[in-house]
Amino acid sequence: MAFDPATTLQIQLMFEGLNTNSINVFPAAGSLRELLSTLIDSTSHDTLTVGRPTVKSFATAAVEMWHKAIHSFILSASMTKASPVWSSVSGYYSSHYSIRGFAHLLGYFLLYSKNKSTIQIEISNHQHLCHILPKTRNDGEHRFYWRKVHEHSDFILDPFFTMNIEFDDVSDSGHRNKANYYDHLYGFPTFQILDEKYLKDRLQVISGMEFYDAPIPSKSKYPDLDSIQLVAYYRLVKFRSFLDVILETKNNYWNYHRRPTWCSNLLNFQAAMTDFAKIYSE
Repeated sequence: MAFDPATTLQIQLMFEGLNTNSINVFPAAGSLRELLSTLIDSTSHDTLTVGRPTVKSFATAAVEMWHKAIHSFILSASMTKASPVWSSVSGYYSSHYSIRGFAHLLGYFLLYSKNKSTIQIEISNHQHLCHILPKTRNDGEHRFYWRKVHEHSDFILDPFFTMNIEFDDVSDSGHRNKANYYDHLYGFPTFQILDEKYLKDRLQVISGMEFYDAPIPSKSKYPDLDSIQLVAYYRLVKFRSFLDVILETKNNYWNYHRRPTWCSNLLNFQAAMTDFAKIYSE
């Protein structure tokens, strides 16, 4: 499967500086935000050329965000019976972190603390250009990242990458808002201590579920846990497949991080391949 050539080149160059022996090193917490804030404070221009440290930080931020998505997905699966509310919320955030990881791969970052807060990195003549753009009314974190991924040519026809409008009934964030903010939800089961066997069984069920369209969760079906966990899982798989295709087996950093050691006994990133291939090709 081929992706947009400009996007492919951009991501390959992002990861080029990470193809070293220091594969298990992440920058300090918040380093990309700090780097971009300093960049904005030091210039009056809306577009400038940036170097390899900035670009590498987009790549490591994307991978770390995907790891956060995996962690949230495992939490969601663990709490399926113990707490439908928090299973739902954790499942949503797994999807959101996957989407944000995709957005960082595409060169997007949203800074809250700056008036000019929308960052876009792109390649021009093998140089990395950083565009500093004003934040719009609709540039909250969740709207911004989901919109940027949905509108990209590689994802606009893929039903797993929606605009995620929170006011719609069929919407990841709409379902999350119900779980998080509605009064009188009730339905709290007797708490069950988390169980490794149950978790492994649940993950196996999720990875083997059959479906014929992206099962975006619905507020009216709350707690729509099968849908939440299915789309979260497939977004994890799609992120991994996306980088596998673009980087192939040529990047040591991605080869190391594509299967996190802390969950290797739980997840193998398998998918119901017939349905997955059908959805991914439409």
